[in-house]
Amino acid sequence: MPIRRFGGHRSLVSHSQTPKLSYGYTKMNISRSGYRVFSANSTTACTELAKKITERLGVELGKSVVYQESNSETRVDVKESVRGQDIFIIQTIPRDVNTAIMELLVMAYALKTSCANNIIGVIPYFPYSKQCKMRKRGSIVCKLLASMLAKAGLTHIITMDLHQKEIQGFFSFPVDNLRASPFLIQYIQEEIPDYRNAIIVAKSPSAAKRAQSYAERLRLGLAVMHGEANHSESDMADGRHSPPLSRTTTGHTGLELPLMMAKEKPPITVVGDVGGRIAIIVDDIIDDVEDYVAAAEILKERGAYKIYIMATHGLLSAEAPRLIEESAIDEVVVTNTVPHEVQKLQCPKIKTVDVSMILAEAIRRIHNGESMAYLFRNIAVDD
Repeated sequence: MPIRRFGGHRSLVSHSQTPKLSYGYTKMNISRSGYRVFSANSTTACTELAKKITERLGVELGKSVVYQESNSETRVDVKESVRGQDIFIIQTIPRDVNTAIMELLVMAYALKTSCANNIIGVIPYFPYSKQCKMRKRGSIVCKLLASMLAKAGLTHIITMDLHQKEIQGFFSFPVDNLRASPFLIQYIQEEIPDYRNAIIVAKSPSAAKRAQSYAERLRLGLAVMHGEANHSESDMADGRHSPPLSRTTTGHTGLELPLMMAKEKPPITVVGDVGGRIAIIVDDIIDDVEDYVAAAEILKERGAYKIYIMATHGLLSAEAPRLIEESAIDEVVVTNTVPHEVQKLQCPKIKTVDVSMILAEAIRRIHNGESMAYLFRNIAVDD
């Protein structure tokens, strides 16, 4: 036994006593350093992305049961211990958006009350992201959802191509907004024959910055579409029953406001030469496709001989697959951030790009405390 000195005295200490303390401390570190990956989706079709991510990470999908009761209440049962661990919840958003949100909230709260260390939501397509600006008599629903996620227990979010990057300011915790453009650009280079004869098209002036980023990295030209196929009705009649104050009725001088003319967009026009070229329209979300179908018709009239639509999130709701199949669009390329297997069966023109690689790498880096800068290399601010 070793001999230790305390002041002027000697003391005998057994080696058998020391490992007990260090062993307990080491075990605590091991449990805290672990992580689990769960899927919050109750449907099998929506868990495909989660399976691909876990395969790339070399881990098993966490054991949990997510289902809807007979009265449509969401119930989550976590089947394994998560105490002191980092938990990643993968939630893809199917057509039933509100059910998916409740699944995520309930699972996050269940893990929080089970003493998980950190709860990171992996939400490739963030729902309600289009409702991030104030409309007349409306609300910023995206801010409400951000508050709900924080209250449920989420401490971090991984998402992809937010509709507006300023949405990150709605959250009280970190948000990593990944980009799908490297995968879409790679698809253009490898799958589109003679892509050097292509031109990147912005469907509207507001999408010009994104299109410019694609065009600069591909060394291609840029065209911008302006106008719309159907004119929206004016809201000038709103407030007609509350005219300004007048001298005759109140004795006070009324407010003489200048006449505000209603906005009216012209028919669709194209700024740029697309004749004899492949037109590639880039966007972040493709849902209702009427505008894309109308844009494709105009591009065909202007001489484009092939038309591609490239988007990160392929919601493709309602009659979108049928309209695409009957249109002049040659191909619609989207990532697998949103499940769209049914739409692909209805329309062979829809192609899928897998982005599970970058999501898996983001999970690994966040858990290990590594920098995320590598995932954003060569990414422009406007991308």
